[in-house]
Order: sequence, then C-alpha cells, then structure tokens
Amino acid sequence: MSVQIKILDEPNLEFANGAHICPKAGIETLGVYDKNDEFRQSELRLGVVGRGEGVDLLDLWIAKCQEGIEGKESKYSNLFRGFGGFTQHHGFYAKFLYGPTLTRTIQKSELNKTLKIESREQRVKVCVDLYFDQIRFLAEHRPVDVIICVIPNDMFDALTKKMGKEEDPENYDSDSDDDKAKSSLEHNFRRLLKAKSMHLGKPLQLVLEKSLSIDTGNKGQQDDATRAWNFCTALYYKGNKTIPWRLVEETHKPKTCYVGIGFYKSRDNETVSTSLAQVFDEFGHGVILRGSPVQLDKRDRRPYMNEEQAFELLMNALNEYDHALMQMPARIVIHKSSNFREEEIRGFTRAIENKGIRMKDFVTIMESKVRLYSYEQYPPVRGTLLSLSESKAILYTKGAVNFYKTYPGMYVPSPLEIRAFEHDSSLEDLCEEALGLTKMNWNNTQFDGRYPITLECSRKVGEIMKYVEANEKPQVSYSFYM
Repeated sequence: MSVQIKILDEPNLEFANGAHICPKAGIETLGVYDKNDEFRQSELRLGVVGRGEGVDLLDLWIAKCQEGIEGKESKYSNLFRGFGGFTQHHGFYAKFLYGPTLTRTIQKSELNKTLKIESREQRVKVCVDLYFDQIRFLAEHRPVDVIICVIPNDMFDALTKKMGKEEDPENYDSDSDDDKAKSSLEHNFRRLLKAKSMHLGKPLQLVLEKSLSIDTGNKGQQDDATRAWNFCTALYYKGNKTIPWRLVEETHKPKTCYVGIGFYKSRDNETVSTSLAQVFDEFGHGVILRGSPVQLDKRDRRPYMNEEQAFELLMNALNEYDHALMQMPARIVIHKSSNFREEEIRGFTRAIENKGIRMKDFVTIMESKVRLYSYEQYPPVRGTLLSLSESKAILYTKGAVNFYKTYPGMYVPSPLEIRAFEHDSSLEDLCEEALGLTKMNWNNTQFDGRYPITLECSRKVGEIMKYVEANEKPQVSYSFYM
C-alpha cells in the first residue's frame, strides 16, 4: 500500500433539533441533545462548599452565567463564541437552583490553621477532611445534584507550592495532558477528595477563587464566555446524568461498544492495575470498571494483561453493557495506549467469541514522533490522515481548524499514531471513529480534543481510582472522575 494523505471531515454532533460540528454553536442554536427526553431535569440544584468570600464570588459568577456573557472581541468569532446564558428558554433549557440552604461555609480560622501545618502531605489530608465533612452534610441532608467546591487562593498555594511549577487554575478540574508537575504529585487534593466523596453519590466540581474573578485580565486565563461555556456544560452533564450532545448515529453501521483500557500505578508505586473506561455506544453512555493488578513487561517496562485477565476484564465489560442496554453489541472496538500482546489478543478474542459478537477492532493509539509540515502559516489541519500501511496511520487530532479559521493551540501539535492489530474495519474508518470520539468530552466545549474519550476517560479514572479503597465499589459514571 502506498503512503497516502487525506483530510477527514470534521465529525458531526447531534443536538435536540439537528446536527453541528461545534458543541457551542450546537447547544446555542439547536438545544442540548437530551432536551426531548421527558425525564430530563430542567432544574439543577447546586450544593456549594467554600469560605465566605469564595461563596460570594461564586454567586456573582453563576448570576453572570445565567444572564449570558459577550464573546471576546476577536476576528475568530467561532472560537471565542459568546455565551447565551444558562436559561430554560434556549440552549441548555435548564436553570440552576442554589442558595444559603444548599451552601456550607468553611470557617476562615479553620482554613488558616490547616495552612500552617508543616508537612504538605498532612496539609492535603486535613484540607480534604475539612471539605469532605461539608460535602457529606449536603449529600446526606440536602437535595443537591452536584456539589461545587470553591478553593481559596492561599489554600491552593499551600497545597501545590512544592510542585516545581504552579498548576493552571483553568484546568484544576480537568488535568491537562502536559501538566507533568501535577500528575507527579501523588498526594493530590483533587483526586483524594473525589475518591473519598465518591460513595456519597454526588459528583463534584472544583473551582479556584482566582478563576471566579470576572474580567481580571489574568494572564493565561481563558476569556469569561469560554469559561462560562466549559463551567456550565460540565455542571449540566454532572448534575443531569444525561448528555448535552452525542455523535450522529450512522444507522447503516453495526451497534458498537467502545472500550478504553488504561493502566494506573498504586499510591505506593508497587502495583499496576487496569482501569477500564467503557463507552457503551454512540450515545456516549458509559460505565467505569476497575481491573486487576497486572505485570510489567521486562523489556519495555510497559504494563500488560495475561490471557485470563484480558478475558475477565472484557467479559465484565460486556456483562455491564448487556445489563444497561439489554442486548449485545454487534461490534467491539478496544482502544489501548500500548501495543496489544498475543496473550491479550487471545483473552479478548475468547470473550468476544464467548458472547457471539461478530466484529472486532483492536486499536493502539499513542504519541507519534512523525511530523508533517504545511506550506501554510498554520500547522496541518485537524483530521489530516497519513496512511503508512493497511494497519498503521498518523492522525492529527490537534491542528488548524477551518471552522475556527486558525490553529487554536499554543504549541506545535504532535499527531497520534494509530495501529490496528486485529481489525474487521478499514484503518480509515477506525481513524474517523477516533476523531469523532475526541469530541465526546463534556468537560470542554472546544471540539479539538487530543485523545478519544475512551482513553481520556480511562486516564482520568486511573488518577482517582488509585485513591479508592480496594473494598469500596467505585462509581460507574464518568461524571465522578472528570
């Protein structure tokens, strides 16, 4: 097969009254996808935990979000789209309910005491307990759908100052790919708090006080309208247990179950376990499962499963799928960030045959060292596909975006390498699918995600799962991990 380059179309998303490629434009003009669901909640009750000043800032910010926020002045109007408000009349077709009875205030004196603790590890633990006590009260005694934790600036500094570089406040609740400093901090406040609160059954949204100040001109901080889009979309998804958009269903395609497999280290770095993030279907309905501890390959130190572990993991996933959708998929797609070993392929194949599933695709998605260069002022377009063989391709999921009329990133984008190990679908179809799944992260309304949600989700899950005790049943919804 000769080397071929082509540009894949930007995948369409489905909303209540039609399809669009952009989550913001789709929600604004066509309404959230689940608007037509008669059991959807149109009132979201927000629990709030924070110190007095933080709670006041959050009140002002939510009020501003409800009214709507003009887009940043820019020639890139599609990228910096205004936020039309969080209202029952258009867009999200929902409203926030919040107030003193759903709010728990943390005393300033209590906070100041914890910040003086010498050991940072101890500081993190005490701050987690401080917030957890108030979260538990709201979860057990108030009718809340999601709980917002407002983090004071001095507490944030005290919990992160030994990290080598400061965390990006914008991404405090959505770890960015390149934030190595944060991921290297094992005793992490956000992860610990989410794991400890998980059994209470209420998703959390963490926000920093400094990211709530309006029009501060903070260097590196997103514009207000973009922040409102991301903040409200994440709260809507977490609080509603339904989805604001989905991929357009292609009726001629077989019903597919997507499975993302990731690995995470235990807190003591002694064992490696699998975290399995399963996206049930094109609707984005998913379930999270915890796998068993696995071995490391002696040659490249990468984790892998033996045949029995691979078989068991996929059988559990398919049983969950069956339980939720009351049918088996016609096709299974497994995404993994490392190569498939022979024993893994045998185990997965056994499970697929055991369930009578006809079609399968085992796909590795990893960083690529290959780069393409464009004659234009921008890097290659998102969706640029370089086919190297029948089973190997290079795909740009980050790049110039025609709809935005620019390249919306800060650094030279690096593409992904897509390798198909066992595949009944064509490589191009698998790449189109991966590109579509990069748009299924409801934590971000800019649609050029780097990784498909299968792998993005399994990574997020692993970060928090390591703090969930072995005897505790983890939540199955992605909203508890993002």
